[in-house]
Amino acid sequence: MFLGQYQHSLDTKGRLIVPARFRDGLEEGGFITRGFDRCLMVMTMDYFEAVYERINGMNLADPATRELRRLFFANAYSITPDKVGRINLPQDLRQFAQIESNTTVAGQGEYFEIWLPSLWDEQMNTLANAEANIERFSALDLSGS
Repeated sequence: MFLGQYQHSLDTKGRLIVPARFRDGLEEGGFITRGFDRCLMVMTMDYFEAVYERINGMNLADPATRELRRLFFANAYSITPDKVGRINLPQDLRQFAQIESNTTVAGQGEYFEIWLPSLWDEQMNTLANAEANIERFSALDLSGS
């Protein structure tokens, strides 16, 4: 499970050191793709395959399905951390996420995201409003039953 926030920098070749606590989840490799909020998503093989099966089962006649497939699969790359735990962030994905050097790596449970720190800070500032969160999340069933 990927939890927590970490600050890391890219090296000159566009590689990112994966936080030590996240490396076990990527031992067999994984995938990196565009996220939905100007970030990058890194998934284990198993989670990516589950998402792939879910999207692949959607109706191709639906324009939203085709757009989701383009967003998700056309921008996906296979990754395998090297011996020191680095993964390559492809140039087109770095441009999409506006990442040049510094990053925030944020665990999201089954996957983790890679953010430009200023954009991550905007996300955290939005979530700092407790009153807005009550309204924003009240329709979600978080009871666990």
